[in-house]
Amino acid sequence: MTDAHTPRREARPLPWVERWLQGCQPGQQMLDLACGSGRHVQAGLALGLRVLAVDRNAQALARLPRGTETLCADLEGQAWPFMDRRFDVIVVTHYLFRPRLALLAGLLAPGGRLIYSTFAHGNARFGKPSNPDYLLAEGELWARARLAGLSVIAYEHGLDPGESPAIVQRLCAVRPIAGQEWPGQLELAFF
Repeated sequence: MTDAHTPRREARPLPWVERWLQGCQPGQQMLDLACGSGRHVQAGLALGLRVLAVDRNAQALARLPRGTETLCADLEGQAWPFMDRRFDVIVVTHYLFRPRLALLAGLLAPGGRLIYSTFAHGNARFGKPSNPDYLLAEGELWARARLAGLSVIAYEHGLDPGESPAIVQRLCAVRPIAGQEWPGQLELAFF
């Protein structure tokens, strides 16, 4: 396991992901990128979403629930396998590979949402990941989403004091539908 992937293996979905999956409609397409043990796959399936789970660990993919489409892929070392696909929701947690970040926005269908949560600078004092290559700079996730043409609807940055304290950034952003604005208010939290 490299420093890019945290050794934390929580069984429950992150509350951030559960919150922003709400409102998705049964039958919509979800991509869980670097899905690991599949905790967010299960959350998507429970909502009736059609889930594509992607990870480099074939054994983890083999343990996912029936009905899950899987793809074993090295997201950092091989060609980007999604260029002809569009998703209504993309979930990425505890994973960061900057060269692919800009490509995520292009995978979203109009009105689709990107739900992202990963580690940020300052996390080294709590353990891994500690390599700056795998830690977001202050405001980086927000800035990259905006540069990719997404509308940020919620953003958090700070200490998550859960069972395994960590410095995190979380974002939910949507691909705008031409002529429509996000009907809610922007939610920001720094803690």
